[in-house]
Amino acid sequence: MFFNAILPALSLTLLSQATPVPEARPLGVNIPLHKRGSLTTPHGVFDHAMAVKHGARIANKYRRNLINIKANTGHLPDGVESIPDSKVAAHPLKRAGVPLTDEDHDVQWAGKVAIGTPSTTFLIDFDTGSSDLWVPSSTCTSCGSHKKYNPARSSTSSKKSGTFEIGYGDGSSASGPIYTDTVTVGGIKATGQYFSAVTTESSEFTSDVVDGLMGLAFPQLSNLKHKPFFNTAFSQGTAKQNVFGFKLATTGSELYLGGTNSALYTGALEYHPVSPSSLGFWQITGASAFANGARVASGFQTVIDSGTTIMYGPPAAVKAFYAAVPGAKVFDAANGLYQYPCARAPSVAFSWGPTGKAWAVSKNNFSLGVTRAGSTWCVGALAGQDFGLGSNVWLLGDSFMKNVYTAFSFARNSVGFAKLK
Repeated sequence: MFFNAILPALSLTLLSQATPVPEARPLGVNIPLHKRGSLTTPHGVFDHAMAVKHGARIANKYRRNLINIKANTGHLPDGVESIPDSKVAAHPLKRAGVPLTDEDHDVQWAGKVAIGTPSTTFLIDFDTGSSDLWVPSSTCTSCGSHKKYNPARSSTSSKKSGTFEIGYGDGSSASGPIYTDTVTVGGIKATGQYFSAVTTESSEFTSDVVDGLMGLAFPQLSNLKHKPFFNTAFSQGTAKQNVFGFKLATTGSELYLGGTNSALYTGALEYHPVSPSSLGFWQITGASAFANGARVASGFQTVIDSGTTIMYGPPAAVKAFYAAVPGAKVFDAANGLYQYPCARAPSVAFSWGPTGKAWAVSKNNFSLGVTRAGSTWCVGALAGQDFGLGSNVWLLGDSFMKNVYTAFSFARNSVGFAKLK
């Protein structure tokens, strides 16, 4: 199949569950990233409406991922019994004094991508939880003021057969024709790269500052049924190493393509192999979760997803987690959200394998804000939801990634963590 050429040998998945690997001198390029939106208002209040919409968007993203896996491989990942229905964001219960806004609050880490000859520059969300590149088309009438791709203005553009479709959190979708063209990110170029120029776009993205999305997961997730950008760039020799790294922080965030930026972390990267059953996700095994030093869950798998803000676990496991947090209680049962006394914020950490380090989530990163203005209760960044990935799979998004340097290695078929400088 189209993705076989980059699948690592199975023996690589049998590496130690905690393999410290020193990195060679950096060979790649860094792309500065900027945060676009938040689930916490400028006044420190949890934006409940945006969190509900975000959860629905993530649920639909993984539903589409499972559909793509089934189409591309002929079967679903181990533990997945069926593809869930689309999820539409329910209107959350409004609490007195909680300001709710629906303006420019989607959460992304965005950088610049150039497409075409001559090129048009787009502001793009980089997402390790999907595998396709899409931007608005010049014929899109619902794409607001976004930058748009005009194939007639690019000498390297080529239209392909088929159509692309992606689902959004409000139940709508975007779709459009498929093209190949030259795509450049931070000086790393991929020629003949498959992507879509969407001709319809969900209303929730019309006013979004971000123009489109670039997926950085494995090709099995691709709705386009072709290699994602980074895999193409490495196969063409413009990305020197088959690995990329993320630093996500309040300032100085970056995506580093073709290696890892050792100036941003200390010590060796601790690598953990991707599960052979993941079929396209950056999904690592042997995880444990800790609350206030107590191991509250173990032996589960985690998908590391830069396109997800909140950390999500199976509802029963998340309930057990908060049972170990003094004073914690349900905030929104329908969406698996919990609250806890801000003054008694728990220490939270995750580890992988029998010898892996415990990687802490800071108290600031674990809090999504107070429940309402003046409240002493905070909403936790771990929520209980079932996204159809199986009863033993958690999603760890930016709330976790902001605490570590994260490397995604196709060469090792592994995800690595290191301490931020």
